[in-house]
Amino acid sequence: MATPISKPTSLDLNPPRIVATLFYKSDTPSHYFAHADSIPRSPTDALPSATLNALKDGVSPTSNMSDYPLEPPTPGPNPLDHLYGSYLSQSCLTDFFVTLTNIVPGLLEDKITTRRLEEGKFCRVVEIAFPLPSAGGVTLEMLRHNEAVSRWEREWNVEAVFQKDDVWRRHKRLAVFDMDSTLIQQEVIDEIASLIGVEAQVSAITAATMNGELDFEASLRKRCALLKGVPSSVWETLKPRITHNEGVPELIKALKRLGFKTAVLSGGFTPLTGWMGVQLGLDYSFANHLVVSEDGQTLTGELTGEIVHAEKKRQHVLEIAEKEGILLEQIIAIGDGANDLPMMSVAGLGVAFHAKPKVQMQAPARLNSKSMLNVLYLLGISKEEQELLLR
Repeated sequence: MATPISKPTSLDLNPPRIVATLFYKSDTPSHYFAHADSIPRSPTDALPSATLNALKDGVSPTSNMSDYPLEPPTPGPNPLDHLYGSYLSQSCLTDFFVTLTNIVPGLLEDKITTRRLEEGKFCRVVEIAFPLPSAGGVTLEMLRHNEAVSRWEREWNVEAVFQKDDVWRRHKRLAVFDMDSTLIQQEVIDEIASLIGVEAQVSAITAATMNGELDFEASLRKRCALLKGVPSSVWETLKPRITHNEGVPELIKALKRLGFKTAVLSGGFTPLTGWMGVQLGLDYSFANHLVVSEDGQTLTGELTGEIVHAEKKRQHVLEIAEKEGILLEQIIAIGDGANDLPMMSVAGLGVAFHAKPKVQMQAPARLNSKSMLNVLYLLGISKEEQELLLR
């Protein structure tokens, strides 16, 4: 009796797919160490004098110039974008394909698809999609922290953002943002501190907190105590000093036209967060409440009500999603501090935008491009489609 042929399962027919959005980092210095061939010179150029003071970081420590090697070794991988083009060249993409096939067992180049998200010869954003085998032990998390991928990024001056390539990636419905250093360029509490001469003390606590070195609530109360006596009119004083990060108004406009709900969840303070929410047309706004003196003239340095700390941000995301009937897979959460990691973890995509180093290491995805509008590329929206949304 012949052995019956088993039917392929849905897993066999539709293996999970991953999409990597590749950004050429055109708005950041290509490499810490300049490549010798990237500096235009002529035979008649005078060579600068060699002194110890002129040497850059990374050299062997010595106090004797004669001990310094005439040909110092090239630090780290060679900057290949200098040789093959300051954009996502075919050489760059081919090297990425090779990197992927070395990581993912059984992955063949003909299973990798490419989609340019910018028209023109010098494309700087490309989507690479490929299947992920059920066997082999390669996971999305592993790809995001793979050393070979990291080396490829450094060599080509590119940032790769890995996501599941499914319907939820293309159809998000809720965007949640941190405010300070995310929607805006400033840290509001630092701005207040600068007005009364305690900026150094407050900034040091803020930096340690955003890096995850201090408990957020305790450090917030400690910083707020330094603001005792600040005039309650300080919010009006600060408003002209607040500036959006590049691309923020355009991103919100585009998202709203796509039907998104939007929210700002801030460890800052309600007067400015609420004002910012109105300015941008956000649907939800949550922040902390500073106590004002009985005569209404000054801040007491105390907080009242629930503190919008890391766990509270996460809770707000869950509550908004439930209220709006939105799946967690349809949420994108964007922030820069350690207190944003919990809300990123429950969202379909969590993005660390110009975040602190520790946050970039732990966040599901990181984005260090100049404009916040580039978030739209992560949703598969091309540059030309973005232009259409913003008309």
